[in-house]
Amino acid sequence: MMEEEESPIVKGKAQEECLAVNGKVYEETEPKKGLCGLLSEPRDWFRMIAKDTHWSFVFGVVVVYGISQGLGGGIGKVASDYYWKDVQKVEPSESQIYSGITSVPWMVKPLWGLLTDVIPIFGYRRRPYFIIAGILGVFSMLLVSLHEQLHIVFALLSFTAGSAGAAIADVTLDACAAQNSIIHPSLAADIQSLCGLCSSIGALLGFSISGFLVHLIGPKGVFGVLCIPASLVFLVGMVLDEPHIPSFSYTQVYRKLVDANKSMFTTLRCGAVWRPCLYMYLSLALSLNIHEGMFYWYTDPKAGPAFSEENVGFIFSFGSVGSLLGVLLYQKVFKDYEFRGLLFWTQLLYALSGMLDLILLLRLNLAFGIPDDFFVVIDEGVSQMTGRLKWMPLLVLSTKLCPPGIEGTFFALLMSIDNVGIFTSTWGGGFLLHFLKVTRLNFDNLWLAILIRNIMRLSPLILLFLVPKSDPSSPILPIELLKTKESVKMQDEENIELVSLVRSTQ
Repeated sequence: MMEEEESPIVKGKAQEECLAVNGKVYEETEPKKGLCGLLSEPRDWFRMIAKDTHWSFVFGVVVVYGISQGLGGGIGKVASDYYWKDVQKVEPSESQIYSGITSVPWMVKPLWGLLTDVIPIFGYRRRPYFIIAGILGVFSMLLVSLHEQLHIVFALLSFTAGSAGAAIADVTLDACAAQNSIIHPSLAADIQSLCGLCSSIGALLGFSISGFLVHLIGPKGVFGVLCIPASLVFLVGMVLDEPHIPSFSYTQVYRKLVDANKSMFTTLRCGAVWRPCLYMYLSLALSLNIHEGMFYWYTDPKAGPAFSEENVGFIFSFGSVGSLLGVLLYQKVFKDYEFRGLLFWTQLLYALSGMLDLILLLRLNLAFGIPDDFFVVIDEGVSQMTGRLKWMPLLVLSTKLCPPGIEGTFFALLMSIDNVGIFTSTWGGGFLLHFLKVTRLNFDNLWLAILIRNIMRLSPLILLFLVPKSDPSSPILPIELLKTKESVKMQDEENIELVSLVRSTQ
């Protein structure tokens, strides 16, 4: 990587500045004002990221986070809720447990990360894994869609296989994002904002049409449509810009796995790393998830407001709007704030937003003349916005904890810790619903489940001492971890790839 050089500022009639950064010359002009400036700012932002990384990386972010996880995830979420409720006819606590089981592939993300980091296929480290992920997604969705009476065990296996495909694509793109964040440290927050932005916009579109699709073709038909996002993930693997490794010795795989594990465990033993990891897990695990109980109540014609499929999709789409606002707020206002202070306020707001569910369940909104349809979209939007604001700094913090050489593996480990926290939250919420006897027809104690969940959301506030006070632009890893024997060795073996990536951005 070239050393940074500072060039003198040249002032002219056009008020242009020529700056040399990493050996590249940029021209900076005065920002456009008015509506044109407002409209051109997102376009210039996308161009800046695409120029410094590569257009295929941005395409991968749009497909994996925007179309597959965002659009496909939004459609699939509503379809799977109705699939378990109407096709398999299970209780809300069972549905919650099954959702936890299908998320297991996300908890073994370090395995996928290790594979992408140390075992190239046909000379490529990332591309083949996108192709494998796309194939898994297509076949798993086709099985659920085309089988007339799929046994619940095979349905679980199929959903888990589809989840594995999504997890493999996610961790492979995470590795690309972490690698680009290391090569271009000033873009770390921008890359995570791009990922969150694509995910939120995709989810908004997905939830917006999910209810209509479920109503028109049923949940099984929707899973057939979800073959399209999986096919696009396959396409990412075909077009991703990645240098070919012509002579890779597979006899060295064992040594590389050992080296990666040594570097990973060395990093985890550092207090600057394991403390924020512990906070990330506990902050998610203690925020109990009782989504299925609320969903069954939403759609119940007697106890609840009896929302239709279209209503449910509309509600979740407003949640995506809130999530998108959370990303934009973080990018425009909060991305330079120090981690601990930002997490304090976002966790507090997240806990308080949960009280809106209690107001809706007790129908207190009707006493103030606020219709259920209006209040529930406000509830979902505020909840998702505060949840996204809480999540964004944790993502940026995770990228700052990745040592060079195993960034894909270690970022996957951090994300798997988060997914174990989500799994704990989902199963904990399922057991809470079961303990309080919340069923398909009985919602008498659902208010108590909401209250317990909201109290639990406040508990991470006492654990904030585990999070560093530093801001996103400051390094967190000690110098000795950035220069460990294992990471230096792995960096030396990857010099050809990194040099090629840096040159491709010039």
